[in-house]
Amino acid sequence: MSKTGSKEERDLVNKFWSVNFAAMRAPASGGATKHPLPDVLAGNSKIYLAIEVKSTKQEHIYIDHDKIINLKEFCEIFGAVPYVGAKFIREKWRFIKLDDLHVTKSGNYRVNKKLAFEKGLEFDEIIGLDIQTKLL
Repeated sequence: MSKTGSKEERDLVNKFWSVNFAAMRAPASGGATKHPLPDVLAGNSKIYLAIEVKSTKQEHIYIDHDKIINLKEFCEIFGAVPYVGAKFIREKWRFIKLDDLHVTKSGNYRVNKKLAFEKGLEFDEIIGLDIQTKLL
């Protein structure tokens, strides 16, 4: 992961802690382990979130098929809600449900700014009590 990605992960973890969620970066996400781990894991005893973090200066973010499969697998076992956390530089965080990701011809996934800001949720929305209604 690039230094920018690590910085974004740390910033997101701090953002969760600031609203009384326990949060951590997975120390071995990104293929350093055989186990499927998200980049960031956060929870507050009511809501558990697992997030694949992506940041870019570009208009599009590409995500490998395996990362999404691993995120789904982790969330099924752990009981967390999966999101792709998209951080377009100089923009607010957006959190995209996996079903809203665009599937490319190669079977990977893509998020562009338009999708992120039309369908993605804001930070306050993913931590809110109304999260269950937003998932439907």
